[in-house]
Amino acid sequence: MSATEPLPTGRFNTILVATDGSEFSDGAVRIAVAMAKKAEARLLAVSVVITNDVYEEVAPAAAQQAEEKVYDILEKVVALAAAEGVACRPLVRRAQDPFEAIVGAAEDENADVIVAGRRGKRGLARFMLGDATAKIIGNAKCSVLVVPKAATMWQNRLLLASDGSPSSEAAALAGLRIAFCCHVPATVLSVEVPKHSPERQAEAARIVERTVAAYAAEGVAVEGVVGRGAPVEEVVATAARTGSDLIVMGSHGRTGLGRLMVGSNSLGVIGKVTCPVLVVKGGGA
Repeated sequence: MSATEPLPTGRFNTILVATDGSEFSDGAVRIAVAMAKKAEARLLAVSVVITNDVYEEVAPAAAQQAEEKVYDILEKVVALAAAEGVACRPLVRRAQDPFEAIVGAAEDENADVIVAGRRGKRGLARFMLGDATAKIIGNAKCSVLVVPKAATMWQNRLLLASDGSPSSEAAALAGLRIAFCCHVPATVLSVEVPKHSPERQAEAARIVERTVAAYAAEGVAVEGVVGRGAPVEEVVATAARTGSDLIVMGSHGRTGLGRLMVGSNSLGVIGKVTCPVLVVKGGGA
């Protein structure tokens, strides 16, 4: 990303919010509606009927009740969106594992982002997120916005965390679009990791410099920060210090992994902050 690149034309044209009707989906639904209103985007809400052939055969009444509950959940989301002047199309999917249905719905509808909830802050990353959300992040082809239940629409500051990887470059473009459209200032952070070579560490300052220049060229109020230490801790500390209420980062670091795994920087950050985190796919992620 260079200072001479034009403002990216890509935007969130289609937003898919995943909900199970629990309190942990409340923030996701609230922010998905706000995003759709702000971006004048198409909003879809998906909820999943868990299928089990044996269960449906021996307890058909209970299975029917579970399906009716999903329809009730989606009716409430549609009504909430309508109250904000946003049209929302409900999607009922059936699957043994919710993440498969949600990822499939996103692909079928060409969603630009999946908005999903996050559970509490205790336990291992997979359990903090909820198993379905962790799997969505790892398998979705589009970006994923993970939202704690009490989170609200960002209005203070966006924090972009970048290590120069292809997905970080995609995150930089997404962050620029959000900062520009939502009129929020941005902080660009790259971290010098002590275990890396001196050459690799020196890249952090260059990443910050060129990204700050690109944001400033588009009129975004921006500051650059070069951190030093463990990436997750530096991102979390910088978000707290700057009052950032949205963190944007790439799905994959520069490790060559073919997919996001529990324990990655993205999941580590998600488990330690109270604001939404946008995990951006890119560069073949």
